[in-house]
Amino acid sequence: MSSRLHDRDRGTLIGLDMGSTATESNDTLLGNGVVGILAETCNMWERRAPLTPSHCARLLLGGGNRTRVNRIIVQPSTKRIHHDAQYEDAGCEISEDLSECGLIIGIKQPKLEMILPDRAYAFFSHTHKAQKENMPLLDKILEERVSLFDYELIVGDDGKRSLAFGKFAGRAGLIDFLHGLGQRYLSLGYSTPFLSLGQSHMYPSLAAAKAAVIAVGEEIATFGLPSGICPIVFVFTGVGNVSQGAQEIFKLLPHTFVDAEKLPEISAAWNLSKQSQSTKRVFQLYGCVVTSRDMVSHKDPTRHFDKADYYAHPEHYAPVFHERIAPYASVIVNCMYWERRFPRLLSIDQLQQLMKSGCPLVGICDITCDIGGSIEFVDKSTSIEKPFFRYDPSNNSYHDDMEDDGVICLAVDILPTEFSKEASQHFGNILSKFVASLASMKQLVELPSYLRRACIAHDGRLTSLYEYIPRMRKTMIDLAPAKANPSPDKKYSTLVSLSGHLFDKFLINEALDIIEAAGGSFQLVRCEVGQSIDDTSYSELEVGADDTATLDKIVDSLTSLANAHGGDHDARKETELALKIGKVNECGTGDTVDKEGPKVLILGAGRVCRPAAQFLASYPNICSYGVDDNNTDQIHVIVASLYQKDAEEIVEGIKNATATQLDVADIGSLSDLVSQLKKHMVTASYVDESMSNLKQAAKGAGVTILCEMGLDPGIDHMMSMKMIDEAHARNGKVKAFTSFCGGLPSPAAANNPLAYKFSWNPAGAVRSGKNPAVYKFLGETIHVDGSSLYESAKRLRLPELPAFALEHLPNRNSLIYGDLYGISKEASTIYRATLRYEGFSKIMATLSKIGFFDAANHPLLQDTNRPTYKGFLDELLNANNISTTTTNLNIEASGGYDDELIARILSLGHCKEDIAVKTVKTIKFLGLHEEIQIPKDCSSAFDVICQRMEQRMAYGHNEQDMVLLHHEVEVEYPDGRPTEKHQATLLEFGKVENGGSTTTAMALTVGVPAAIGALLLLENKVQTKGVIRPLEPEIYIPALEMLESSGIKLSERVEI
Repeated sequence: MSSRLHDRDRGTLIGLDMGSTATESNDTLLGNGVVGILAETCNMWERRAPLTPSHCARLLLGGGNRTRVNRIIVQPSTKRIHHDAQYEDAGCEISEDLSECGLIIGIKQPKLEMILPDRAYAFFSHTHKAQKENMPLLDKILEERVSLFDYELIVGDDGKRSLAFGKFAGRAGLIDFLHGLGQRYLSLGYSTPFLSLGQSHMYPSLAAAKAAVIAVGEEIATFGLPSGICPIVFVFTGVGNVSQGAQEIFKLLPHTFVDAEKLPEISAAWNLSKQSQSTKRVFQLYGCVVTSRDMVSHKDPTRHFDKADYYAHPEHYAPVFHERIAPYASVIVNCMYWERRFPRLLSIDQLQQLMKSGCPLVGICDITCDIGGSIEFVDKSTSIEKPFFRYDPSNNSYHDDMEDDGVICLAVDILPTEFSKEASQHFGNILSKFVASLASMKQLVELPSYLRRACIAHDGRLTSLYEYIPRMRKTMIDLAPAKANPSPDKKYSTLVSLSGHLFDKFLINEALDIIEAAGGSFQLVRCEVGQSIDDTSYSELEVGADDTATLDKIVDSLTSLANAHGGDHDARKETELALKIGKVNECGTGDTVDKEGPKVLILGAGRVCRPAAQFLASYPNICSYGVDDNNTDQIHVIVASLYQKDAEEIVEGIKNATATQLDVADIGSLSDLVSQLKKHMVTASYVDESMSNLKQAAKGAGVTILCEMGLDPGIDHMMSMKMIDEAHARNGKVKAFTSFCGGLPSPAAANNPLAYKFSWNPAGAVRSGKNPAVYKFLGETIHVDGSSLYESAKRLRLPELPAFALEHLPNRNSLIYGDLYGISKEASTIYRATLRYEGFSKIMATLSKIGFFDAANHPLLQDTNRPTYKGFLDELLNANNISTTTTNLNIEASGGYDDELIARILSLGHCKEDIAVKTVKTIKFLGLHEEIQIPKDCSSAFDVICQRMEQRMAYGHNEQDMVLLHHEVEVEYPDGRPTEKHQATLLEFGKVENGGSTTTAMALTVGVPAAIGALLLLENKVQTKGVIRPLEPEIYIPALEMLESSGIKLSERVEI
């Protein structure tokens, strides 16, 4: 199909070659009031109908003058849920021939031979996103000058799809799975009430199916379930229509829903119960609904989950579902939308490890039927007649029976048709409201706007909203990650990233119009299409032009488009289109990765990457600690990210750096890279079990994986080992080791009552205040419970930094560092702590005791009638006992309100008066006293305070952060020399660069050490192979020297 030319000045379409004339036929049947209903032919189980006989009767009996439907002709079908005779009784005609019909409707796509010319059709076409497999259908539609209306595009005033079957899929899917679950338990030796339940299609109605489920529930409530298979925990992923439908069925059984964090407690309690009462029966099931915040965690341990950040940068997050949720699940009901760029819910390797550790998982109910998607081992769909397969992770094999080892999997892709009667009734109730307009339509302008927007093609042409489709078809490349991105056939190019409601709001069409109207060209590099009206889409376009002026014009126009649809936070208006522009490249003259000399690949595009790239690209000029003269080749840095735009932002202005797009999910496992590519690697991350398992593979490949090469861990390791090794070299014995480290606002930026600020969502930092800790002090092992961590804070003053009023809290397990540093047997004190400004912990402890850090859903926040922040604060303080609930105080001006808050906090016994005063100041600073409604996405007190902290405690423009690291090593000598206290201190502030951008101190002190590690490996200065930390002199001596040369200063002194 050739493309068309768009004449903007005249507003017409010219030069469209569709294989037939594009003029309107004189014998068109559009608007003749005759409706045809197709017989569904796509699947033997498809029994739904777009209209039921009752809908047809109302349309016909209402009279042609009122409903504008004169006749309805139904194609005969012996499998449709409603018999042909029922349609005849309703006044319909039964005929294979629909040639007299002006409007023909169905559910699924019809066969191509059923597309008749010059008519209107309505069905789910799956063409508006240029889906490759359905383009022949679209070609046929255009060839026959058909008006195509797609149900998926009929959207109500609330922005949601009017016609959908999601809840029916969830209902049918869970019933089918319960049916199979009974068989699976029987094969494992347990008889359960589930065995009596049939599949959804075996019942004459949804009500009958529900009655059968209720009967199963009554039997469970009366006679119980065998304790050997309990607790039975159903985990539901997602909260959309599909999940709601599945939960609707689950709730017919005796059940209790629990939060994700309670799953370990339930498992532990049942394990104890099983040991004492093997014959005990269990009378309920457990349900748990999880969302993306339960499935992933940020790779930066100082940051916590942020939904917007996760959707924009999923590469910043690591999967944790297999650690936090799956170990306790009996059944995973998968109802969530997933894209390839997101971490998987459960991989084959993860399942294998889970089953080895005794995971109770019995089966997967994959209602999404996302083959090879979020659940990796669900690699094929199943059918209604054979809904299950068994996957055995021990040998990665698939079976059609229910016996032997493994998990059963359901993945039926046509579930709603199992409740064909109710699904058809639901669908027809809505569709029948539109049929009259469609049946009488001769020109699109006659239709209401919501139906015009749903029309993809009319009179042999794509309608204006869908003119992007042929352009996408023409330029679309294989969207699997490529070795290199294609460039348009123009001299200058740039990468344009568009995200938002590109297709459902038709903004992609406007963007492509802008490019073509200016004489530019484009190629689609990447496209992730949202699967529902609530999901955003993402596209990357390589945009080209013959000169920079044209390219600038295109960029300016696209920016204006984005600004017009950029949303309004204050008005709570959603951002419909976001835009990012990459750097301009002159084709054929830009940087390439094929340069001579050493190369370093940086994976990711987070904040620490730019300092690392700058350091490496500036070598050897940046360092002068004694580099070999014959090894001073310029290093070329390649920054790779899932989205090239992010990588381009990192390398902007760095001469010897190149950005590229890379999806690490497609390059195999880390062990494969180590054994096959034999490349060294540096990371700032901790050595966890998965990394430790690579030790032998790395040694065998002759490569070094240098881990914990950042700040903490990293610089702290190197400072510690330098001091300890020097003490041992002088026959000294380490008597005490203490380490303090913290990321803080600079004094000028510490301008709020807590003297603390967040670069990211604060939930992670707040949660860390509940972590238990253990350390050794004067020979005694001290355990600190997480609930009292803030109360354990101690005052700290550093003589060399007298202006800093600090405090410290114990940081998790300090004892493991005694083993790492080789001082466990000699040191009577081993203590590592987190630094804060003095007063922080007492205020946080008081806020915690008030209840602000409680993550459980709060009843007051579950109502649609949202409370105000003040009302919620009063609730937490049990304000019915104080006058703030009965008097109308001017909260902004009244000191009396402050006094009452202080008195109430003191009466609860949480703190002393000075801390109560500071806590009230903090409450007012955060706006927790304001008469403003709490947003709907806050469901707990923890959500409320994190939301306010994120808004009120973020770094402002040009504000600097600060990193402070301080070590003290007390050394005693056996020969009578006096005991020495060795101290080392690092104090680093964020840098404000030209142009006003800020590089944080945290990014510098993490990124530069990692770059130094890479440089040492390039120069073969590290001889040890395998997985290592920077604990040996071959690493820490040159690394600390290079840190100083780069401007990161460490001061040392000795006290006697």
